[in-house]
Amino acid sequence: MAVNGTKNSFSTPQWWKESVVYQIYPASFQDSNGDGWGDVKGITSRLDYLKELGVDVVWSSPIFKSPQADMGYDIADYKDIDPAYGTLEDVDELISEAKKRNMKVMMDLVVNHTSNMHAWFLESCSSKDNPKRDWYIWKPPKSISPDGTPEPPNNWAQILGDANSAWNYDPVTKEYYLAVFTPEQPDLNWENPEVRAAVWDVMNFWMNRGAGGFRMDVINMISKVTTFPDAPIVLDPATHKYQPGVKFFTNGPKLHDYLQEMYREVLSKHDTITVGEMPGVSDENEILRTVGAKAEELRMIFIFDLVDIDKPNVRMALKPWDVKEMKSIISKWQRVMIERDGWNSVFIENHDNPRSVSRYTDDSDQWRDKGAKLLALMQTTLGGTLFVYQGEEIGIRNAPKDWPMTEYKDIETVNYWQKCEKIYANDPEKLAHGRKIVHMKARDHSRTPMQWDASPNAGFAEKGAKPWMRIMDDYTTINAEAQMKQESEDELSVWQFWQRGLHARKENKEAFVYGDFEELAPNDENIFAYVRTSATKPEQKWIVVLNFSGQEQTYDLPLKVESWVAGTYTKSKPDKSLRGKLVLRPWEGVLGSVAS
Repeated sequence: MAVNGTKNSFSTPQWWKESVVYQIYPASFQDSNGDGWGDVKGITSRLDYLKELGVDVVWSSPIFKSPQADMGYDIADYKDIDPAYGTLEDVDELISEAKKRNMKVMMDLVVNHTSNMHAWFLESCSSKDNPKRDWYIWKPPKSISPDGTPEPPNNWAQILGDANSAWNYDPVTKEYYLAVFTPEQPDLNWENPEVRAAVWDVMNFWMNRGAGGFRMDVINMISKVTTFPDAPIVLDPATHKYQPGVKFFTNGPKLHDYLQEMYREVLSKHDTITVGEMPGVSDENEILRTVGAKAEELRMIFIFDLVDIDKPNVRMALKPWDVKEMKSIISKWQRVMIERDGWNSVFIENHDNPRSVSRYTDDSDQWRDKGAKLLALMQTTLGGTLFVYQGEEIGIRNAPKDWPMTEYKDIETVNYWQKCEKIYANDPEKLAHGRKIVHMKARDHSRTPMQWDASPNAGFAEKGAKPWMRIMDDYTTINAEAQMKQESEDELSVWQFWQRGLHARKENKEAFVYGDFEELAPNDENIFAYVRTSATKPEQKWIVVLNFSGQEQTYDLPLKVESWVAGTYTKSKPDKSLRGKLVLRPWEGVLGSVAS
């Protein structure tokens, strides 16, 4: 593709660009042994389902040995599997069975921190003289109060519980260790070359076992500002002693040195798919340093501008947003990657965010399926590598408002609610607002067990088993089996619509994966419309028009449409005007070919 007269490699075909990646939350995907907890054999048993949907790469959240303080993101052994999930042999079988279906398995690499039960940390905290002491970040107290109470080295707040310090005191060695997520997840000291070498060893271990690549957890936090200054006060100090220190441990001064070393030592030697989780960065120059075609770092990252659209200073909070803002975010990153030779990841759901149909559309019984298909049409026609999260393909929604707080299991939700009850014990209005935030933003919403069928436990676990987390009450009507079998002359189910969309994306990859992108009507308050133009045949163009509102909308077509080929309301071609005014029903989207 030539941009502004300069050729770049954006439209150069690569398998990892065209792949559809399906993220699995392993505890909630499929239980194979009746203990109420999903496992590796359960994933293997569903590979045919994923293949039929149109998936190429299976990415599972961590399945490594772990105390499960943060659902496996606290790893105690990178080279072993937690017994709750199975064995190394089970993973070998998963990789082998995926390969038979021309699919790959992507591992979740969590190397900003380990579990406090990891052998490395147990050695590190045993004494100040231990050889692994410097594998983690230890600091003496800032001060000791008159009563002998030590004070943390700075005012950084814990990410998954901002009422607490990110520093944790060890009474044995009388120093603090840094753990920005939870006390059970101490941060590794990437300044130490021995730590980096140990990470390369872990990566090679999994590549040699047949892994297709890595999703890298909070990889832009591996470099910290080593002076560890106090964070600016952005939260009310009357209720928050500790403040978000993200600017000092995100995209730190040596991040790119470390990622380039990772590329040289491991990634350059394999044909991999890599994606970095990089929260808190939106600067395109900084992002292109990682995902630019010549960067020699990562293939792509998760850019969080869209999923953080309602986030002010901290995740468990709300701010207003509108469709124009949403459109501008998507269009910006589509254009940036085309013009500056980078690569996008396309996603709106994952294990850390609420359900997209509840967040961006209307999850009521009347409109849930329409909203889910609208989001599917958008994602399957945007440029980049597409990531689908388990249950998104059937339109699973957030847990209902009447669920008691005891049903919420996530450590972030539990910590947040405990803080609300403490701070707002005598303020019912603010406590109710806290409950609203839980309903809108809790990570638990994406972690309810997969809804496979209408049998007891939704087919996730055998009858009589007790699932680790409550299954959504609507599983008898919203489940994969029903949607795969739906027979209707008029309409596709959400699953069928996703399947058709993924097939169409691959059939027309020159436009939808590699093509040019032009937004239409950026100032329209409800309609998101854009044109995708084939990278190899510029005369082939597609127009996508999406109504992001619960009311009928009229859109003046700026182009002559040759034919409408797909829509969210109908199984057949949409019965729409090919020119002039286009009338869209609530949450309706259409795809058409543009006359040359």
